[in-house]
Amino acid sequence: MNRTFLIFRHEFLRTLRRSGFIILTLALPVLALLAIGVFQIVSGIASPPAQVTRIGYVDEVGSFIQFTAQGNIDLVRYDTPEAVTQAIIKKDIAEYFIIPPDFLSTRTVNLFTTQKELAPPEDTNTAIKNFTSSNLLVGKVPADVITVVETPLNLITTLITSTGEVAARQAGYANLLVPGVFAFLLALSLIISSTYVLQSLGEEKENRLMEILLSSVSTRQLLAGKVLGLGAAGLIQVLVWLISFPLLLRLASSSVGGFISTIQVPAYFWILGIVYFILGYLLFAVLSSSLAAITSTVREAQGLAGLYGVFSFAPFWLLSLILLYPNSPVWVVFSIFPFSAPVLVMIRLGVIGVPTWQLVASLAVLAISVVGGLLIAAKLLRIYTLMYGKRPGLGEIIRNLRA
Repeated sequence: MNRTFLIFRHEFLRTLRRSGFIILTLALPVLALLAIGVFQIVSGIASPPAQVTRIGYVDEVGSFIQFTAQGNIDLVRYDTPEAVTQAIIKKDIAEYFIIPPDFLSTRTVNLFTTQKELAPPEDTNTAIKNFTSSNLLVGKVPADVITVVETPLNLITTLITSTGEVAARQAGYANLLVPGVFAFLLALSLIISSTYVLQSLGEEKENRLMEILLSSVSTRQLLAGKVLGLGAAGLIQVLVWLISFPLLLRLASSSVGGFISTIQVPAYFWILGIVYFILGYLLFAVLSSSLAAITSTVREAQGLAGLYGVFSFAPFWLLSLILLYPNSPVWVVFSIFPFSAPVLVMIRLGVIGVPTWQLVASLAVLAISVVGGLLIAAKLLRIYTLMYGKRPGLGEIIRNLRA
């Protein structure tokens, strides 16, 4: 046990001193703080007052007189097309429109402008629409009804449970932001932490230091010390992100506001994030240990490690499909598949949530995979750690595991 602890402490402290590890751990909080600070500085600079745009119009119907002030746009009435044309030539107005006599039947307004544009600006389109609708409705309906007509519909979706009660956590793009970012960082941390295991064992084997180590410790002690030491360092990395996330969200909400202030991250999300990191790391670490045992060089082992590392980032390549069909049987299967489960479950938790039975099945399969991987990795380390030369084939590995 003391020897396992010595290896654990060595790998743990060695990883904490790595410049790459320190940069990656602090990159998210520091970059987020810089982004919030830049936003505050930019927003604190006095912006010039909004310019009022003058737009002329000719009313050939004869009933569009009121409501000429539309936000930053002033509508100026002219009696004839000739008069409004002269006004735009003199640059008294920026553009003009004509309301034809058959407007009530055609609902068409002709806009004339000196600037090339694919479509009228949204502000101009909204101002003309509100101007015409207000004049048509005034005197016929109450003023508050006119306001409702002119105001865009604010549709709010509320998620309810199967019993009809309002869900504790609502879906939406705002609530997907944190799970999405955390899932990406989780995938990155899983790959990097397991790569450290692969590099540590691979370099010691490649440099023949493994022979010296195994003269003092057993393969189980060596594997346990390295996996736990590097895993503890990776867990500290994840904990730094978990602690900084709520603080950064609170700071961003007070500074930026908007949809960020609506983000809700329940406690169970952080708990599941830690659990999935631990199990996902252990699975990737034992696989990395197995690859380091059967290969002769670190480069060869890293090439093979990419095969299972792809599954961690695959959900981001298919993110659009996950957003459209979060409950598809395909995603259910890959939420249980151990290599993709940690990242995919985190993303689905932000999209719509994951049923309890899927979480239980996913965690159970991950745990079983870790136990099986540990047994296989320990055997492979005993068999191939001191073997050099050509990498054994799959058939030979299976035969040696059975022996």
